[in-house]
Amino acid sequence: MAGKLARAFGWLAYSALLLVTFGVTASVSFGLFVRSGVTTVPDLAGLEEGAAAALLADSGLELRLAEGAHYDERVPAGRTLAQKPKAGGLVKRGSVVEVTVSLGPQLVLVPDLAGQALSAAQVTLQASGLALGRAASVYADRGAPGTVVGQAPAAGGRVGRSTQVDVFLSLQDLSELFLMPDLVYRDYEQVRRFFEARGFKLGSVKFEPYENVPAGVVLRQFPLAGHPLARRDVISLVVASDSVES
Repeated sequence: MAGKLARAFGWLAYSALLLVTFGVTASVSFGLFVRSGVTTVPDLAGLEEGAAAALLADSGLELRLAEGAHYDERVPAGRTLAQKPKAGGLVKRGSVVEVTVSLGPQLVLVPDLAGQALSAAQVTLQASGLALGRAASVYADRGAPGTVVGQAPAAGGRVGRSTQVDVFLSLQDLSELFLMPDLVYRDYEQVRRFFEARGFKLGSVKFEPYENVPAGVVLRQFPLAGHPLARRDVISLVVASDSVES
């Protein structure tokens, strides 16, 4: 009787072992069967369309371009900006990976700054999404002093947003600069006729008495003697009057 029970328990144990073995084998086989049709999505970041399509084909996947594209300051135009599904995920072979392509940096039109003062040029550039770069003064045969006579990049070109634009400002032509003479103790009427005949402007002329100095004699001047003088500069004088208050 004891022998029969032992044999019965042996068969039960053997049967249980067969069931466990069959279950493990079936599970592994099923997993291998499922995974045999699955692949990892490759990383397409920064790849051109042709290279991205080739890489996907090697994994049994297909590329499809997403509708629309986006500007990006870091990813050059024509290269992959984003993908769906993301890199590293598991998908079935034959699946489609949707790719968004970069348009590169957004380009803006460089405005024409010619004839603008420096402050106005800065406002114009900021309104266009650009920035003022270096400012240099040059002698030029055109443009009012202090206005833009040149720029880099040139007007009409297209550049990335926030690009700096260098400007060149006009200086008074050296041929139009003069040396202010010493006018003190000279006759005012002669001084006035001299400057007006040459296109200069006499601005403030103040008359005040000065002891022992004849009326009509220049007492003080601005600009001072020896100062550079342009035709646009205003000359101010203080002239002796014909009476002295007691």
